Amino acid sequence: MGSTAVLSARDRILSLLDENSFVEIGALVTKRSTDFNLNEKEVPGDGVITGYGLIDGSLVYVYSQDKDALGGSMGEMHARQIVNVYDLATKVGVPVIGITDCAGMRLEESTDALDAFGKVYARQVLASGVIPTITVVLGNCGGGSAISAAISDFVIMTKENAKLFVNSPNAVDNNYTAKCNTAGAAFQAESGNVDIVAADDAEALTKARELVSILPSNNEDTGVFSECEDDLNRATAGLGSHIKDAAVTLREISDNNWFLELKADCAKEMVIGFIRLNGAVVGAVANRSELLGEDGKVAKKFDTVLTMAGAYKAAHFVEFCDSFSIPVLTLTSVTGFASSIGEERSIARALSQLTAAFANATVPKVNVIVGKAYGSAYLTMNSKHIGADLVFAYNDAEIGMMDAKLAAEIIYDGKDAATINEKASEYAALQNSPVAAAKRGFVDSIIEPAATRKQLVYAFEMLYTKREHRPNKKHSTI
Repeated sequence: MGSTAVLSARDRILSLLDENSFVEIGALVTKRSTDFNLNEKEVPGDGVITGYGLIDGSLVYVYSQDKDALGGSMGEMHARQIVNVYDLATKVGVPVIGITDCAGMRLEESTDALDAFGKVYARQVLASGVIPTITVVLGNCGGGSAISAAISDFVIMTKENAKLFVNSPNAVDNNYTAKCNTAGAAFQAESGNVDIVAADDAEALTKARELVSILPSNNEDTGVFSECEDDLNRATAGLGSHIKDAAVTLREISDNNWFLELKADCAKEMVIGFIRLNGAVVGAVANRSELLGEDGKVAKKFDTVLTMAGAYKAAHFVEFCDSFSIPVLTLTSVTGFASSIGEERSIARALSQLTAAFANATVPKVNVIVGKAYGSAYLTMNSKHIGADLVFAYNDAEIGMMDAKLAAEIIYDGKDAATINEKASEYAALQNSPVAAAKRGFVDSIIEPAATRKQLVYAFEMLYTKREHRPNKKHSTI
């Protein structure tokens, strides 16, 4: 299928679900309003097709907005159909996939449409953390619909035909579409509002199927497991040369080199996504200092620092994993925080959320320190100090307050270069080495890069039955 292929609302559902599995509900629902001659317009299902079906044999609920019915605009009964889907899915405990192609709220129904749209928000919030929710944007998703998409756990968007916006580009001060298409996939993905960008409808729906196939059906599910055909003891001998690109590293250690990266175009210095270890799905968060191109050469370099965007990106992902009992792996290589006026406006808030996400998570948490791990940035990245269950470190890792040379220059200020170098070597051995951290119990084991996969398989298998109870509270306020 070509990259410009656009499917009808019904064909989108049929392409998403297993063959002959779709059962439609609410097909006879119609609008109640007769204002502005609406009674003269026939709108099957009030512009949205709803129902349930199977993905790889697992039940899901789905709705698909029909742009050919009043532009897919959301009126009272249209929204009520979507609310019904969320109610049923939450009761049954299965994911919801919403396929969005909507012109916005139906002006002819005004406050009735507003009331109904508000109820959609409320049901989505109730479902959050109970069942996985996915929004697939295949056309317009503007205004209130953009908020609905953002409430979802994952957003998938097509590269050419989809538009996601609160304010359309031409309504943004000093902007117009040709200047900066703020509604386009490129802008929204870079901003972190989209998890996956697809070439066309077919690829977007395939990605939705892939997500559902690896996610638990609900927050009480025991997880998704598949048969592992890869060698559990496979040596990751080539890991050292690729360690700076975390996406390559995660693919290398995963079963059959499978890695589903999310928000790949946002905050590229922070990598998030799913891998498999011995058939079990694991959420991964990793620092990246280099981006390798398809030719294996360095395409872009990044400072080894935490950024505001990267922290928000990782925090939201860790919270999702914890909600659905998905274990979390981190690969840590970070020396500090991004420093600029723009970052300083909100980076403390972002870092507090990342720290809280790791500290609050009760799922199995494993950290591998693969490079330099300095200061508070190291603490934030799932360190033992904030609750990691197991911490591994490569034998050439560095763990401490700061670079040894810098520390020596501060401690021995005014001393000659020879003294500084001597004391820097001493500081590196006494304070910054993984051995020093291991002696204090902050690192559980020092490993070779080639043993990474084997060690992680053993670690997560050991932690499979982990149970951790926390103080009774309604929710965190961080």
